[in-house]
Formats: sequence, C-alpha cells, structure tokens
Amino acid sequence: MLPILSHIPVQQINNPSFILQNIEVDLLRLDMIHPIVSGNKLFKLHYFLEEAKLKPNKIITTFGGAYSNHLVATAFACKQMGIECIGIVRGEKASNLSPTLTQCEQYGMQLIFVSRKEYASNDTIFFRKKIKINADDCIIIPEGGYHPLGAKGASLIMNTLTEKGYTHICTPVGTATTLAGLLMGKKENQQVLGFNVLKGLNDIAERITFLTGKNKDGLNYKILYDYHFGGYAKKTNELISFMNLLWNTHQIATDFVYTAKMIFGVFDLLEKKYFLPDSKIAIIHTGGLQGNNSLPKDALIF
Repeated sequence: MLPILSHIPVQQINNPSFILQNIEVDLLRLDMIHPIVSGNKLFKLHYFLEEAKLKPNKIITTFGGAYSNHLVATAFACKQMGIECIGIVRGEKASNLSPTLTQCEQYGMQLIFVSRKEYASNDTIFFRKKIKINADDCIIIPEGGYHPLGAKGASLIMNTLTEKGYTHICTPVGTATTLAGLLMGKKENQQVLGFNVLKGLNDIAERITFLTGKNKDGLNYKILYDYHFGGYAKKTNELISFMNLLWNTHQIATDFVYTAKMIFGVFDLLEKKYFLPDSKIAIIHTGGLQGNNSLPKDALIF
C-alpha cells in the first residue's frame, strides 16, 4: 500500500496585495506526495485499494479519457500492489497512444477502447461484455473516483490542514468528488470554494448529495463558474502565461486542466477583494502535471 498521510508540504504564497489585505494564502502541495500518484488521486483511490487488499483476487476496472490522471494513478497503484487492472478508455484507439495511456500500459493496465457514444451511455451490461469477465470478479472504480468511497478518501485531505484555522478551502471541481470529500472533512466554520473546470456542469448539488448522503443545506460551499477557460482541458494564452508567471514568481508548477485555473481564480478574487481581511485561505494543489505532456514542448518554462 502506498503511503497517504505522510507529511505534505504547505507553501505560503506571499504577494504584496495579499499582505495589504491581511490575508494569508497557503498552497497544500498534494502534487508532491508522489512522482506518479500525485495530488488528490491517491486519496480518492484509498478506500478502493483497501478493499482490494481484502479481496486479492479481484480485478480493478476503471474509466477515463486519453489524458486521464485517474487512469495512470490507478495503473501505478495497482502495479505497486500487484493487482490486475483494466482501463475502459473513452474514444477509439489512436494510431499513437497519448503519453498518459502509454504510461498506463507500461504499468500493466489492460486498455479497452470504446466509442464516445458507447462510453456516454454508461451501459453497465455493455461494459461487462467488453471486459469479458464476470462483474462479480471486479472492483469497479467510476471515472475520477466518482463514488461515495472516493469522496470518503478525499475527506482525508482535511487531516493535513489542521495546523491553521483556515476560513476558506479552495479546490478545482471536475466530478465533484474531491469537493464532496472536503465538505465531509471540514470544520463547521470553514467555507469550501469550488472552481468549476467544466463548461455547463450544472448538477453539482445533486452530485454532492450522492457522494455525501447529505443535501446542500448547511454544507457551506460555493461554486465559481467563471474560470473554466472554455471548458474541460481547454486553455488560452492568458492561462499559459499565468502558469509561467506562477512558476517564475513562486516556483509552483501547475497543470492547465485543473490547478492553474483554480489558482488563477483565487488570485482574481483576491484582487477584487472578494475575501474579508484576516481570511486564511488554503488552496489544494490536486496534482495531475502529466496532463501538460499534451502541450507543445516550448509552451511552459518548467
């Protein structure tokens, strides 16, 4: 089993504007947990892997796209634990596999490609036929760990943020699994801000209910919809420039799919004086830097 709750660095982000507002901003460096299974991925996998330890003959089956951080993290974790694993990949097989899928195969994951239409149907019977094994022999992990067990694992992130009385916890939102976990683990007086990276994701409240078993009343969170830069895995020159500036000024490497968009949003809100003076803000770096491999080689300076 991979270590999950060893010491995780917290980096203070110093900026004259933040200091003038008497606001503290810290970055929880989940990207530094592990060179492969970085960020929130290992947390979301934690309880699925615990189940696999108890059922050693089970095959882990999970889902994702060609640049899925979740797939490669699952593949590596299974390799380390000696667990057979299958990845159902959205889209037809390309002549040249993405760097992400190449890594998955190197770690021993069997890849099965399905059309986007078939993938979107979420037809369990179809997938059972595709993997050609009895579903009773599988531990199914939904895409991105989107499951109450994934949220339960993500709630462990809050155990690393106990030293300061943070008023706000900031996270990017994709499937909302990490968001749900933070809501499960936070203190009553803390607010979680979720920065949506998907265009048109309008069912977050329903997702939170599914993942936590609670409705949104009293959970104290807010979703910011203005920082997706065009949608999932979309980018602009402004975002790429911001990523390079963040590296130059703070030596923080980010990915363009999740973390860069969130930190851009936090900085923008700080400049607009969204937060009250004396606020203490924790930003969750959710890792996933391997996604940058899809960018031109000269796009980033780190």
